[in-house]
Amino acid sequence: MRLGYKLAAEGFGPQELVRQAVAAEEAGFDFVEISDHFHPWLDAQGHSPFAWGVLGAIAAKTERIGIATGVTCPSIRYHPAIIAQAAATMGLLSDGRFTLGLGSGERLNEHVVGNGFPSVAKRHEMLRESIEIIRLLWSGGYQSYDGKHLQLEDARVFDLPDILPTIAVAVSGPASIALAAELGDGIFSTEPKSSLVTGFRDAGGTGPLYAEVPLAWATNEQAAVDAAMETSRWAVTGWKVMSELPNPVNFEAASATVREDDIREQFACGPDAALHVAAARKYVDAGFDHLVMQNAGPDPDGFMDFFASELAPALRELGS
Repeated sequence: MRLGYKLAAEGFGPQELVRQAVAAEEAGFDFVEISDHFHPWLDAQGHSPFAWGVLGAIAAKTERIGIATGVTCPSIRYHPAIIAQAAATMGLLSDGRFTLGLGSGERLNEHVVGNGFPSVAKRHEMLRESIEIIRLLWSGGYQSYDGKHLQLEDARVFDLPDILPTIAVAVSGPASIALAAELGDGIFSTEPKSSLVTGFRDAGGTGPLYAEVPLAWATNEQAAVDAAMETSRWAVTGWKVMSELPNPVNFEAASATVREDDIREQFACGPDAALHVAAARKYVDAGFDHLVMQNAGPDPDGFMDFFASELAPALRELGS
């Protein structure tokens, strides 16, 4: 089992994210995963730097830790040709440590370019075409593509790594599972559902199985709950809300009725390692083998120390 640290690009500026990635390597994490946003979920988070600039700096500042996007939408705010080029460059800069996590996106980030936000079915079609374009460009030479939604004209990515980045596809149901098994090298999930893992494997999918474990570490439970309430209560609203609202002000309204008990139900809160291990166990039991610690607590450095001294040994024992 591999253990990762979530770099919350909505909650920290670019220099701090790079610093946290270096600290994560020193603390013994196996990889870091960064969110790729244009807006934060809530104004209280206050940040949203360009993830790909941060990724390059992380590659330069670290030596062994894996690096992943969790996840990038390659079809609306970006064109897949740009993501193919960016991910290939990251593969080279990181000496093969980069994983490209892809998904169908949220209105929060994708509407900003003024092309609207498609229906779920159309977004899945666009994600399929995007992965096909990325794979095509990674095959080398000049390439063109004429899809239902996306086109590519006489394009070539000149700098390709010998070992191409792993593509992990965000999954939530049968359609995305089938796409991941056909065109991806692994999956991303936020839910501890064994059906996502078995569906992917039954469809012929192989490769890493990423899942984000929601937790909030602090020296006492109430401090952890308070921090999660302030910056991360949007996570309680559910994916149908999270994918559709356009701006932080909308998430402020949608999360206005979230209670502390809702936070405690969603996040493992406080200093007790056993509580965090129990939260992670759900994902291990479901079959996931790459667990991302998504810490909503107020003290990243304190969490790093906690991970190194208490949480990591318990989680690695759980994985074995």
